[in-house]
Amino acid sequence: MSSQNPERKRIYQVWPAKNKFYCGGRLVFGPDASSLLLTTCMIGGPAITFCIRMAYLISHRHPFFHSLTLIGAILLTFMAFTFLFLTSSRDPGIIPRNKEVPEAEIPHVITQSTEWVSNKLGNVKLPRTKDVMVNGFTVKVKFCDTCQLYRPPRAFHCSICNNCVQRFDHHCPWVGQCIALRNYPFFVCFLSCSTLLCIYVFVFSWVSMLKVHGEFYAVLADDLILGVLGLYCFVSVWFVGGLTVFHFYLICTNQTTCENFRYHYDKKENPYRKGILENFKELFFARIPPPLTNFRDWAPEEEDDVEVGSIASELGRAFGPKDTKMSSGKSDSEAIER
Repeated sequence: MSSQNPERKRIYQVWPAKNKFYCGGRLVFGPDASSLLLTTCMIGGPAITFCIRMAYLISHRHPFFHSLTLIGAILLTFMAFTFLFLTSSRDPGIIPRNKEVPEAEIPHVITQSTEWVSNKLGNVKLPRTKDVMVNGFTVKVKFCDTCQLYRPPRAFHCSICNNCVQRFDHHCPWVGQCIALRNYPFFVCFLSCSTLLCIYVFVFSWVSMLKVHGEFYAVLADDLILGVLGLYCFVSVWFVGGLTVFHFYLICTNQTTCENFRYHYDKKENPYRKGILENFKELFFARIPPPLTNFRDWAPEEEDDVEVGSIASELGRAFGPKDTKMSSGKSDSEAIER
Protein backbone atom coordinates (compact mmCIF):
# COMPACT_ATOMS: atom_id res chain seq x y z
CA MET A 1 0.00 0.00 0.00
CA SER A 2 1.26 3.47 -0.85
CA SER A 3 -0.04 4.78 2.48
CA GLN A 4 2.53 2.54 4.18
CA ASN A 5 5.43 4.16 2.34
CA PRO A 6 7.66 5.65 5.07
CA GLU A 7 8.73 8.45 2.71
CA ARG A 8 5.18 9.52 1.95
CA LYS A 9 4.13 12.78 3.58
CA ARG A 10 0.86 14.24 4.69
CA ILE A 11 -0.64 17.40 3.20
CA TYR A 12 0.29 19.61 6.16
CA GLN A 13 3.95 18.60 5.73
CA VAL A 14 4.07 19.82 2.11
CA TRP A 15 1.56 22.67 2.32
CA PRO A 16 3.07 25.55 0.27
CA ALA A 17 1.71 28.40 2.44
CA LYS A 18 3.19 29.86 5.63
CA ASN A 19 1.00 28.16 8.23
CA LYS A 20 2.40 26.34 11.24
CA PHE A 21 0.98 22.90 12.03
CA TYR A 22 1.08 21.03 15.31
CA CYS A 23 -0.24 17.73 16.67
CA GLY A 24 0.11 16.01 13.31
CA GLY A 25 -1.78 18.70 11.39
CA ARG A 26 -4.73 18.83 13.79
CA LEU A 27 -3.88 22.37 14.90
CA VAL A 28 -3.45 25.06 12.24
CA PHE A 29 -1.78 28.34 13.24
CA GLY A 30 -0.72 31.38 11.27
CA PRO A 31 2.93 32.24 10.63
CA ASP A 32 2.91 34.79 13.47
CA ALA A 33 1.54 32.40 16.09
CA SER A 34 4.30 33.46 18.48
CA SER A 35 2.29 36.64 19.15
CA LEU A 36 -0.05 34.42 21.17
CA LEU A 37 2.52 34.51 23.97
CA LEU A 38 2.19 38.29 24.25
CA THR A 39 -1.61 38.12 24.12
CA THR A 40 -1.64 35.41 26.78
CA CYS A 41 0.56 37.48 29.08
CA MET A 42 -1.52 40.63 28.57
CA ILE A 43 -4.70 38.76 29.57
CA GLY A 44 -3.39 36.19 32.01
CA GLY A 45 -1.00 38.42 33.96
CA PRO A 46 -3.58 40.95 35.22
CA ALA A 47 -6.27 38.28 35.64
CA ILE A 48 -4.07 36.01 37.78
CA THR A 49 -2.83 38.96 39.82
CA PHE A 50 -6.42 40.03 40.46
CA CYS A 51 -7.45 36.50 41.49
CA ILE A 52 -4.53 36.26 43.93
CA ARG A 53 -5.43 39.61 45.46
CA MET A 54 -9.09 38.65 45.78
CA ALA A 55 -8.14 35.32 47.38
CA TYR A 56 -6.03 37.22 49.92
CA LEU A 57 -8.90 39.55 50.83
CA ILE A 58 -11.34 36.65 51.08
CA SER A 59 -8.95 34.68 53.28
CA HIS A 60 -8.84 37.62 55.69
CA ARG A 61 -12.63 37.41 55.91
CA HIS A 62 -13.28 40.92 54.72
CA PRO A 63 -17.08 41.36 54.94
CA PHE A 64 -17.43 42.90 51.48
CA PHE A 65 -15.81 40.04 49.52
CA HIS A 66 -17.19 36.61 48.74
CA SER A 67 -15.85 33.56 46.92
CA LEU A 68 -18.27 34.33 44.07
CA THR A 69 -16.13 37.36 43.22
CA LEU A 70 -13.15 35.11 42.70
CA ILE A 71 -15.16 32.48 40.82
CA GLY A 72 -16.45 35.11 38.37
CA ALA A 73 -12.93 36.27 37.54
CA ILE A 74 -11.69 32.70 37.07
CA LEU A 75 -14.64 31.82 34.83
CA LEU A 76 -14.17 34.86 32.57
CA THR A 77 -10.43 34.21 32.32
CA PHE A 78 -11.00 30.56 31.42
CA MET A 79 -13.56 31.48 28.76
CA ALA A 80 -11.27 34.13 27.25
CA PHE A 81 -8.38 31.66 26.93
CA THR A 82 -10.66 28.94 25.56
CA PHE A 83 -12.01 31.16 22.79
CA LEU A 84 -8.51 32.48 22.09
CA PHE A 85 -7.27 28.93 21.54
CA LEU A 86 -10.27 28.01 19.36
CA THR A 87 -9.71 31.14 17.25
CA SER A 88 -6.00 30.74 16.69
CA SER A 89 -5.64 26.96 16.34
CA ARG A 90 -8.27 26.01 13.77
CA ASP A 91 -8.42 26.21 10.00
CA PRO A 92 -10.12 29.58 9.34
CA GLY A 93 -11.44 28.43 5.98
CA ILE A 94 -8.37 27.86 3.82
CA ILE A 95 -9.22 27.24 0.17
CA PRO A 96 -7.21 24.46 -1.53
CA ARG A 97 -4.99 25.75 -4.31
CA ASN A 98 -4.40 24.32 -7.76
CA LYS A 99 -1.08 23.51 -9.38
CA GLU A 100 -2.54 24.65 -12.69
CA VAL A 101 -5.75 26.17 -13.95
CA PRO A 102 -8.55 23.57 -14.02
CA GLU A 103 -9.96 22.85 -17.46
CA ALA A 104 -13.41 23.87 -16.21
CA GLU A 105 -12.16 27.43 -15.77
CA ILE A 106 -10.69 27.78 -19.28
CA PRO A 107 -13.15 29.55 -21.60
CA HIS A 108 -13.82 27.90 -24.94
CA VAL A 109 -14.20 31.25 -26.67
CA ILE A 110 -11.41 33.81 -26.29
CA THR A 111 -12.32 37.44 -26.89
CA GLN A 112 -10.34 40.62 -26.96
CA SER A 113 -11.59 41.45 -23.46
CA THR A 114 -9.59 38.62 -21.90
CA GLU A 115 -6.11 39.22 -20.54
CA TRP A 116 -3.11 37.27 -19.39
CA VAL A 117 -3.70 36.60 -15.71
CA SER A 118 -0.46 34.76 -15.00
CA ASN A 119 2.66 33.68 -16.82
CA LYS A 120 2.05 30.23 -15.32
CA LEU A 121 -0.79 29.68 -17.74
CA GLY A 122 1.33 29.30 -20.84
CA ASN A 123 -0.81 29.95 -23.88
CA VAL A 124 -4.11 29.99 -21.98
CA LYS A 125 -5.95 33.28 -21.59
CA LEU A 126 -8.38 33.88 -18.76
CA PRO A 127 -10.41 36.95 -17.81
CA ARG A 128 -9.16 38.61 -14.67
CA THR A 129 -12.67 38.67 -13.17
CA LYS A 130 -15.85 36.65 -13.40
CA ASP A 131 -19.42 37.64 -12.53
CA VAL A 132 -21.48 35.51 -10.15
CA MET A 133 -24.98 36.10 -8.77
CA VAL A 134 -25.41 36.44 -4.99
CA ASN A 135 -28.96 36.97 -3.69
CA GLY A 136 -29.92 38.65 -6.94
CA PHE A 137 -26.86 40.92 -7.03
CA THR A 138 -23.97 40.64 -9.48
CA VAL A 139 -20.68 40.26 -7.65
CA LYS A 140 -17.28 40.12 -9.31
CA VAL A 141 -14.77 37.48 -8.20
CA LYS A 142 -11.11 37.67 -9.08
CA PHE A 143 -8.69 35.08 -10.32
CA CYS A 144 -5.89 34.40 -7.83
CA ASP A 145 -2.52 33.97 -9.54
CA THR A 146 -1.02 32.27 -6.47
CA CYS A 147 -3.78 29.71 -5.87
CA GLN A 148 -4.73 29.38 -9.56
CA LEU A 149 -8.47 29.68 -9.01
CA TYR A 150 -11.36 32.13 -9.02
CA ARG A 151 -12.04 33.09 -5.43
CA PRO A 152 -15.59 32.52 -4.14
CA PRO A 153 -17.53 35.63 -3.10
CA ARG A 154 -16.18 37.20 0.12
CA ALA A 155 -12.95 35.21 -0.14
CA PHE A 156 -9.58 36.97 -0.08
CA HIS A 157 -5.93 36.06 -0.45
CA CYS A 158 -4.07 36.79 2.79
CA SER A 159 -0.54 37.92 2.02
CA ILE A 160 0.63 37.03 5.54
CA CYS A 161 -0.52 33.39 5.46
CA ASN A 162 -0.33 33.13 1.65
CA ASN A 163 -3.74 31.44 1.45
CA CYS A 164 -7.07 32.23 -0.11
CA VAL A 165 -9.55 32.17 2.77
CA GLN A 166 -13.34 31.84 2.79
CA ARG A 167 -15.31 34.86 4.03
CA PHE A 168 -12.11 36.61 5.01
CA ASP A 169 -12.51 39.27 7.71
CA HIS A 170 -8.91 40.23 8.54
CA HIS A 171 -5.61 38.81 9.72
CA CYS A 172 -5.31 39.44 13.45
CA PRO A 173 -1.73 39.79 14.75
CA TRP A 174 -2.95 39.38 18.35
CA VAL A 175 -4.13 35.82 17.74
CA GLY A 176 -1.66 35.08 14.93
CA GLN A 177 -4.33 33.80 12.57
CA CYS A 178 -6.71 34.83 9.80
CA ILE A 179 -10.18 35.63 11.07
CA ALA A 180 -12.61 34.15 8.59
CA LEU A 181 -15.54 31.81 8.06
CA ARG A 182 -14.65 28.98 10.45
CA ASN A 183 -13.25 30.90 13.43
CA TYR A 184 -15.05 34.26 13.35
CA PRO A 185 -17.72 33.23 15.93
CA PHE A 186 -14.97 32.22 18.37
CA PHE A 187 -13.12 35.47 17.72
CA VAL A 188 -16.21 37.53 18.60
CA CYS A 189 -16.70 35.47 21.77
CA PHE A 190 -13.03 36.01 22.65
CA LEU A 191 -13.39 39.77 22.27
CA SER A 192 -16.60 39.78 24.31
CA CYS A 193 -15.09 37.75 27.16
CA SER A 194 -11.96 39.92 27.19
CA THR A 195 -14.10 43.07 27.39
CA LEU A 196 -16.19 41.67 30.23
CA LEU A 197 -13.02 40.58 32.04
CA CYS A 198 -11.54 44.10 31.78
CA ILE A 199 -14.74 45.67 33.12
CA TYR A 200 -14.97 43.06 35.88
CA VAL A 201 -11.41 43.55 37.09
CA PHE A 202 -11.65 47.35 36.82
CA VAL A 203 -14.88 47.58 38.84
CA PHE A 204 -13.88 45.18 41.60
CA SER A 205 -10.37 46.63 41.84
CA TRP A 206 -11.64 50.13 42.51
CA VAL A 207 -14.53 49.02 44.69
CA SER A 208 -12.22 46.86 46.80
CA MET A 209 -9.77 49.71 47.26
CA LEU A 210 -12.50 52.12 48.33
CA LYS A 211 -14.11 49.64 50.67
CA VAL A 212 -10.86 48.46 52.26
CA HIS A 213 -8.92 51.72 52.44
CA GLY A 214 -11.76 54.23 52.63
CA GLU A 215 -10.53 57.56 51.34
CA PHE A 216 -10.07 57.80 47.58
CA TYR A 217 -6.89 59.91 47.74
CA ALA A 218 -5.13 57.23 49.81
CA VAL A 219 -6.08 54.33 47.56
CA LEU A 220 -3.00 54.16 45.33
CA ALA A 221 -0.63 54.64 48.26
CA ASP A 222 -2.22 51.84 50.29
CA ASP A 223 -2.84 49.27 47.52
CA LEU A 224 -0.61 49.85 44.51
CA ILE A 225 -1.40 46.46 42.95
CA LEU A 226 -5.13 47.05 42.63
CA GLY A 227 -4.49 50.62 41.54
CA VAL A 228 -2.29 49.50 38.66
CA LEU A 229 -4.80 46.77 37.73
CA GLY A 230 -7.64 49.27 37.65
CA LEU A 231 -5.68 51.69 35.49
CA TYR A 232 -4.52 48.91 33.13
CA CYS A 233 -8.06 47.60 32.62
CA PHE A 234 -9.44 51.11 32.16
CA VAL A 235 -7.04 51.70 29.28
CA SER A 236 -7.47 48.20 27.81
CA VAL A 237 -11.24 48.24 27.79
CA TRP A 238 -11.30 51.14 25.33
CA PHE A 239 -9.29 49.09 22.83
CA VAL A 240 -10.89 45.66 23.35
CA GLY A 241 -14.36 47.09 23.96
CA GLY A 242 -14.12 49.26 20.87
CA LEU A 243 -13.27 46.21 18.75
CA THR A 244 -16.17 44.30 20.29
CA VAL A 245 -18.66 47.06 19.49
CA PHE A 246 -17.27 47.38 15.95
CA HIS A 247 -17.62 43.66 15.24
CA PHE A 248 -21.16 43.56 16.62
CA TYR A 249 -21.93 46.37 14.19
CA LEU A 250 -20.42 44.27 11.38
CA ILE A 251 -22.57 41.31 12.44
CA CYS A 252 -25.73 43.43 12.44
CA THR A 253 -25.00 44.60 8.90
CA ASN A 254 -23.49 41.27 7.71
CA GLN A 255 -20.17 42.76 6.66
CA THR A 256 -16.59 41.73 7.12
CA THR A 257 -13.87 44.14 8.19
CA CYS A 258 -12.40 43.85 4.71
CA GLU A 259 -15.72 44.72 3.05
CA ASN A 260 -16.42 47.57 5.46
CA PHE A 261 -13.18 49.36 4.63
CA ARG A 262 -13.24 48.50 0.93
CA TYR A 263 -16.84 48.70 -0.22
CA HIS A 264 -18.60 50.86 2.42
CA TYR A 265 -21.77 48.77 2.40
CA ASP A 266 -23.25 51.11 5.00
CA LYS A 267 -23.62 53.64 2.17
CA LYS A 268 -24.91 51.31 -0.54
CA GLU A 269 -26.78 48.04 -1.00
CA ASN A 270 -25.21 45.03 0.71
CA PRO A 271 -25.91 41.77 -1.17
CA TYR A 272 -25.31 39.70 1.99
CA ARG A 273 -27.56 41.50 4.49
CA LYS A 274 -30.45 39.39 5.79
CA GLY A 275 -31.71 41.42 8.73
CA ILE A 276 -30.23 41.72 12.22
CA LEU A 277 -31.79 38.57 13.69
CA GLU A 278 -30.95 36.42 10.66
CA ASN A 279 -27.41 37.81 10.60
CA PHE A 280 -26.85 36.80 14.24
CA LYS A 281 -28.50 33.44 13.68
CA GLU A 282 -26.30 32.77 10.67
CA LEU A 283 -23.15 33.52 12.66
CA PHE A 284 -23.78 31.99 16.08
CA PHE A 285 -26.37 29.26 15.50
CA ALA A 286 -25.60 27.93 12.03
CA ARG A 287 -23.34 24.92 11.76
CA ILE A 288 -19.72 25.77 11.05
CA PRO A 289 -18.86 24.19 7.68
CA PRO A 290 -16.16 21.52 7.58
CA PRO A 291 -12.70 22.48 6.31
CA LEU A 292 -12.11 22.25 2.58
CA THR A 293 -8.74 20.59 3.18
CA ASN A 294 -7.98 17.68 5.49
CA PHE A 295 -4.35 18.45 6.28
CA ARG A 296 -3.89 14.96 7.75
CA ASP A 297 -4.62 13.28 4.43
CA TRP A 298 -1.74 11.79 2.51
CA ALA A 299 -0.22 14.17 -0.02
CA PRO A 300 -0.47 13.08 -3.68
CA GLU A 301 2.52 11.26 -5.12
CA GLU A 302 4.84 13.61 -7.03
CA GLU A 303 4.73 11.51 -10.14
CA ASP A 304 0.94 11.79 -10.26
CA ASP A 305 1.27 15.57 -10.68
CA VAL A 306 -2.21 16.20 -9.35
CA GLU A 307 -3.49 19.26 -7.61
CA VAL A 308 -3.58 19.57 -3.84
CA GLY A 309 -7.23 20.52 -4.09
CA SER A 310 -9.66 22.64 -6.00
CA ILE A 311 -12.96 24.34 -5.34
CA ALA A 312 -13.44 25.27 -8.99
CA SER A 313 -16.05 22.58 -9.46
CA GLU A 314 -17.67 23.45 -6.15
CA LEU A 315 -17.94 27.09 -7.19
CA GLY A 316 -19.51 26.08 -10.46
CA ARG A 317 -22.08 23.88 -8.72
CA ALA A 318 -22.85 26.58 -6.17
CA PHE A 319 -23.78 29.27 -8.67
CA GLY A 320 -24.66 27.23 -11.73
CA PRO A 321 -23.98 28.03 -15.38
CA LYS A 322 -26.97 30.36 -15.56
CA ASP A 323 -25.72 32.58 -12.76
CA THR A 324 -22.11 32.83 -13.87
CA LYS A 325 -20.73 34.83 -16.77
CA MET A 326 -17.29 35.93 -17.79
CA SER A 327 -16.23 39.54 -17.56
CA SER A 328 -13.11 41.63 -17.39
CA GLY A 329 -14.71 44.89 -16.32
CA LYS A 330 -14.44 46.67 -12.97
CA SER A 331 -17.15 47.18 -10.38
CA ASP A 332 -17.70 48.40 -6.84
CA SER A 333 -18.57 44.82 -5.91
CA GLU A 334 -15.26 43.53 -7.22
CA ALA A 335 -13.38 41.27 -4.80
CA ILE A 336 -10.15 42.80 -3.55
CA GLU A 337 -6.73 41.25 -3.83
CA ARG A 338 -3.44 41.86 -2.10
